[in-house]
Amino acid sequence: MRAVLADGSEIHARAALSATGVQWRRLGLEGEDEWEGAGIYYGAGTSEASACIGLHVYVVGGANSAGQAAMNLAAHAAHVTVVVRGASLSSTMSAYLLNRLAVQPNVTILVHTRIVAVDGDDHLREITLDQAGVTARVPATHLFVCIGGAPNTEWAETTDVRLDSRGFVLTGVDLAPADLERWPIARPPFYLETSVPGIFAAGDVRAKSVKRVASAVGEGAMAVTLIHRYLAEPD
Repeated sequence: MRAVLADGSEIHARAALSATGVQWRRLGLEGEDEWEGAGIYYGAGTSEASACIGLHVYVVGGANSAGQAAMNLAAHAAHVTVVVRGASLSSTMSAYLLNRLAVQPNVTILVHTRIVAVDGDDHLREITLDQAGVTARVPATHLFVCIGGAPNTEWAETTDVRLDSRGFVLTGVDLAPADLERWPIARPPFYLETSVPGIFAAGDVRAKSVKRVASAVGEGAMAVTLIHRYLAEPD
């Protein structure tokens, strides 16, 4: 197989491992890049929460990652507002998280709401909310965007590696029956092997993977072992 790099150079190999991960989905607003890390954050870890003591912060998203971020932030911030585009969280968030948010006194959930603008100076200072067509500008110095990630799989566009409907790499038992019918060698695909023998995928870029660091590290180690098994096969 052959890989062409951005500078035009080429790498030839008998096997390859894709661990290209995902990129955080963005809001697509003017100024968003300017205040990344200065009021706009992607995801919400424990370190960010401790910097929000006494503040009113905003979380965008309706899935479990947004709910977990909101609960984590609520332990430190004066108030947390969760901004959701849909009519409710019931179809996108686990019931246990939704129930915890519902009884958390310093958490508010705004449905049918989008953030349509951001503004500030050297730091984010204000966001504009659109709730069912009614806009309002509100002070905000901390905005946490938890709307998922997009897989880095542009490289697959010129290959026969199969992707799912969201662009994640399909491997092993998750390959479609039609892909398995076209599988060109006698043995079935290894667990982390793509639809092309010798090309493997591990971590967040892989379809149905557990999107956690520990899981990605474990899959990487497993993939190396499977690659050794592949390379030991007769040509």
